Amino acid sequence: MDILNKNSTISEFILLGLSSSHEIQIFLFAIFFFLYAAVIVENLLIVLSVVFDHHLHSPMYFFLANLSFFDLCFSSSATPKLISDFLRKRKTISLWGCMVQMFFMHFFGGGEMSLLIAMAIDRYVAICKPLHYKTIMTHRMLTVFLLLSWAVGLIHTTSQMAFTVGLPFCGPNVVDSIFCDLPLVIKLACTDTYVLELLVIADSGLLSLVCFILLLISYTIMLVTLWHHSFSASSKALSTLTAHITVVTLFFGPAIFIYVFPFNSYSVDKFLSVFYTIITPFLNPIIYTLRNQEMKAAMKRLRSHQIGSWVAP
Repeated sequence: MDILNKNSTISEFILLGLSSSHEIQIFLFAIFFFLYAAVIVENLLIVLSVVFDHHLHSPMYFFLANLSFFDLCFSSSATPKLISDFLRKRKTISLWGCMVQMFFMHFFGGGEMSLLIAMAIDRYVAICKPLHYKTIMTHRMLTVFLLLSWAVGLIHTTSQMAFTVGLPFCGPNVVDSIFCDLPLVIKLACTDTYVLELLVIADSGLLSLVCFILLLISYTIMLVTLWHHSFSASSKALSTLTAHITVVTLFFGPAIFIYVFPFNSYSVDKFLSVFYTIITPFLNPIIYTLRNQEMKAAMKRLRSHQIGSWVAP
């Protein structure tokens, strides 16, 4: 905090948001409030189902529960502020609040990226080395993967924020976005940030692009492996893989376009920002449960148990 106050003469940033029209903002408030409420309910339902239903105590659902937790935390880093700003004429965020928001968004974003890679490894072992699955995907291995996800998220955000918090902000303080977007905030600094901008592109953009390509290659190998199996034996695995590939595309797609192939139009950047902060966490639980009979059955048992506990005297 002292570093920020010492090097900066501004105390807050102004966020332009999605629209300046009062009527449109009220409409957007209702839409985003519903979406965020759905994000909370959906992801918490998956986490609770996996925790309390012994039928889901397997590596795949362990990763799915943690993915839902990361989704919930990632969305909560920016969405509540976005929703409240729809009711405000002047959308501001303090300098320190902006830094905290960027820290947690990149922390949970980097962690989720690592977790998606761990989920791909889990499916690769299950499909390509099924006889060794239980000996490889042990409880210890799952713990290692989870700790690595948290560690990668911390390293990812610290490597960028360590240089950002010390930047001097003494001039323009208007951020044309729905939240504190790191590339846009860096450009407002009263110093040459060319090297730091390259670091952000390399850290966030190229890392996302490389991980996305590697994941697509691994899933392609798995699909080819399934192609040589009988339909009855591979239909369930194919359904799971389809869900994984869809979620990976939804997560990495917007991030890659924003950091690697930035648009000149801020409206496109805002749309992509909305997509990966609220739409993706909203869609992920639906994608994973839509064709997953075990998860749907577990959710029904959880709801029945909860309703029974309310009704019982």
